[in-house]
Amino acid sequence: MKFLNDGYKSLQLDIVGFLAILGESSVLVQSQVAALSYFFLLPRLVPAPQALIRTSRPEHLEPSTGTVVGAYSGGIRHHVNHLAHLLHNGNSLPEYSVRCEKVTKTKAGSSDVRARPFGPVIWLSILGFMMSLALFAISIAEDDGFALVATLALSFLSTLVGFGNRCILKLSERKANRPVPPSDVVINYPNGAFLIIKCDEYTARELYWHPEQCDYMVSPTIYRVLSLGGTLILMFGVICLGNATLNLQLGFAASYIILNAAYWVVAALPPQWNWDLSYYRVDRIHYEGGEKNKSFTQALWKAIAITQTARWVKIGSIAPISKAWDSWIDEAEQKAKLGHGGWDEKGDVVRELPDWDFDAALTRHLYSDEASHSV
Repeated sequence: MKFLNDGYKSLQLDIVGFLAILGESSVLVQSQVAALSYFFLLPRLVPAPQALIRTSRPEHLEPSTGTVVGAYSGGIRHHVNHLAHLLHNGNSLPEYSVRCEKVTKTKAGSSDVRARPFGPVIWLSILGFMMSLALFAISIAEDDGFALVATLALSFLSTLVGFGNRCILKLSERKANRPVPPSDVVINYPNGAFLIIKCDEYTARELYWHPEQCDYMVSPTIYRVLSLGGTLILMFGVICLGNATLNLQLGFAASYIILNAAYWVVAALPPQWNWDLSYYRVDRIHYEGGEKNKSFTQALWKAIAITQTARWVKIGSIAPISKAWDSWIDEAEQKAKLGHGGWDEKGDVVRELPDWDFDAALTRHLYSDEASHSV
């Protein structure tokens, strides 16, 4: 066969520059947590650096789908903040489950949330830096000027866009000390699962009511200037890469293939591995009957019984809107208050839930509603 007879020197790798701009999705997935670390400023090879060269930067972390309701305060948000979703691992909640957790802060003062020291995204930066060093040394040894310039341009490009995207997270702080209702929070996920959280007002504001603010190192104007410079350096680096010798093009090709694979693997890992959330402690509160439920009705009744109020159900439009469901919700609240369920005084235990046939009650209200419509 021809490629075996002619040897590897007959390979045409002029298209190797395209490898430098592939893998955009896996880079974007971890870009915000990576920007919280100083390793983000290392000169290094990065797959698809154009993913970090944008006309504007996100002001907040990306939220998740769900409805957040204050069990007693009446507040509502139609999304789950990014850090809250990570802290409670919302993706792990089975369908129609009801989980109770207590969140406390491990240190006084404002929370300092950052990238986990030497987490997976940090090692990606170190890997890219080592790739740059290796290609820099090989370019000098091979006396390949184009490869040397390409290495320097594509490596320091990451430092340039790193300064533009480097930020710290600012979480909302409560300023006033006025009395407020209990700050317990209920999160309803699209799969019908409920997460009931016991916490104080300071923690609730940081995690559930106010989005995380990205406080960037440079102003928007300077960022746009850096983005323009980064775009020009990227094009210049790719042109130089296309004119490098075959040996160095093979080196670049191998480097970008390895980096793309590494970024894809890290993007597939649990995102909690990349975050340092040690400022918060989460304790699972177990209760009689367990978290699993067979239906949404059973899950909703358990959540009402634990909070001993159904106000949040109506505020968040959690249940279907009908006369029958409204009557059932009112009855469920009455039964919850008559029983001895809910949290104990310290908020560490969920007491025994009331014994009530929630399914038969809903059927009764549905038949009653149907009969009233047929009259």
